[in-house]
Amino acid sequence: MTKAGLSTAQSVNSAIKSICDIMRRSNCAGAMQYVPELTWILFLRILDEREEQEEMMAKAVGQHYIPSLEAPYRWRDWAAPDGAKRVELQEGTLGGFFTFVNEDLLPHLKALRDKPNATARQKIISEVMSGVERVRIDTERNMLDVLDRVHEIKDESIDPTHVFPLSQVYEGLLLRMGEKGNDGGQFFTPREVVRALISTVDPKIGETVYDPACGTGGFLAQAYEHMHHNLGGDATPDQLDILKTQTFYGREKENLIYPIALANLVLHGIDQPHIWHGNTLTGNEVYGGLFLTAPPLFDIVLMNPPFGGKEGKDAQTQFAYKTGATQVLFLQHIIDSLTLGGRCGIVLDEGILFRTNEKAFVQTKRKLVEECNLWCIVSLPPGVFTSAGAGVKTNLLFFSKGEPTTEIWYYDLSDVKVTKTQPLTSKHFEDFFKRMPKREESEKSWKVDLPQLKKDALKESAPLRKQAESKSRQADVIKVQLMAMTKGTDDYKVLEMQEGELRRDARELTNRAQAIDDAVYDLKAVNPNSIIEEDTRTPEDLLNIIEQKGREVAEALSALRRL
Repeated sequence: MTKAGLSTAQSVNSAIKSICDIMRRSNCAGAMQYVPELTWILFLRILDEREEQEEMMAKAVGQHYIPSLEAPYRWRDWAAPDGAKRVELQEGTLGGFFTFVNEDLLPHLKALRDKPNATARQKIISEVMSGVERVRIDTERNMLDVLDRVHEIKDESIDPTHVFPLSQVYEGLLLRMGEKGNDGGQFFTPREVVRALISTVDPKIGETVYDPACGTGGFLAQAYEHMHHNLGGDATPDQLDILKTQTFYGREKENLIYPIALANLVLHGIDQPHIWHGNTLTGNEVYGGLFLTAPPLFDIVLMNPPFGGKEGKDAQTQFAYKTGATQVLFLQHIIDSLTLGGRCGIVLDEGILFRTNEKAFVQTKRKLVEECNLWCIVSLPPGVFTSAGAGVKTNLLFFSKGEPTTEIWYYDLSDVKVTKTQPLTSKHFEDFFKRMPKREESEKSWKVDLPQLKKDALKESAPLRKQAESKSRQADVIKVQLMAMTKGTDDYKVLEMQEGELRRDARELTNRAQAIDDAVYDLKAVNPNSIIEEDTRTPEDLLNIIEQKGREVAEALSALRRL
């Protein structure tokens, strides 16, 4: 007889922990090994339970139900403790269970996508299984123990009164992959950062949501939670169908992470996550079967591009402004992927905001503020990404496409002390959300008039450009004179030197003018309200302090010598 399913988040969490303990002792030592293994097992368990529920509902209204999997490939057949296929295999020869899973089940599941008229769910099953070559757990006994414990887990997301316990437990597993030392930091964005980003952008039912570097699917999963919650109990079947099947789109290139993203989104309740497997920036596709119905442009873009990435020529050639900086290329991709009126929330490191010494950085930021209304920048504290092994300073940018930027509202959280044990919380964002609707100014928030900055810069740079043009014209006159002279003469050499000096002066003036114009696109948050404490001590005061400290050190050393 099958045990009753676990029914609380605490019991599910406890079960998952015990499963991970079994895996750690059976050839899956770290999170990067046992999370992918548990992913496909947990996915097949929840899939089977959902299909059982759907079949019961179809029968109740007299409809014919076609399952994604037939016997003996359903969880209830080969994995459930009393499953017919499992009983048969356990009563057979030693090693027969692993032989069935590795040589029959896995190949069958991976081949589903190639069937004529394969359903969206069958394609998802194949893609979740795409990276599974064989069972990693070392013994059949350990494997059966894992299956028994997974079988006790219920898919709580089916019950509208317990929407996300299982998915939150799974997110805890993904966090382990993102912890420092697990080589997975690029895949995980702190939960409160994701929530703040999505609450600010506020996607609505009927809007398409896109993450071009979706990792494990955190932004898309949280967007689903946000939209599902806002629908409330009055959601119609059509609205739920749109939310679950026609809303969420993403791209992911990592072979290890792509199937985890699919499983994570399905566990959250998204029946059809449209995830494209391949390199977003180069366009090189591994599998695009789940992305075939994706629109050319999206209403909402949410993302955290990889920090510090470097791209080659094959990626750079796809973009107007060429650079090796991954985040800059992604920013161009996002702007080009938004519908008119579309909205974006993105995490970017500080370097992109303040750098104006590389042409592509300036060009991309100019494109951003000319084609989009960059209405808000939130300066996050250092250490927000410490749990993921990334100490980089970051910001949240919010913009909508279709109108140029006039005024940027900044909010400063950089003075918040954040550590691995004291992470950013929703409380830290309370004042931000309170002031955001009216873009209120305060000690932590201020506005920048971008058109005025441009006017001020032009006023300062225009005289320099005029001087540069004058120098260039003088050099051109000398060049004409030189063409009529004999090379090598003293007069020729003098004029040639004058031309060179004029050209050099013109270049320097032009560069100075360009630097002034480019400085407008230094978007770094610099709080004008922050108090800078000045050191008012005189040089004599400082010398006295140094002498006093010197005497204290000498006395301490003398005392140590007497011991």
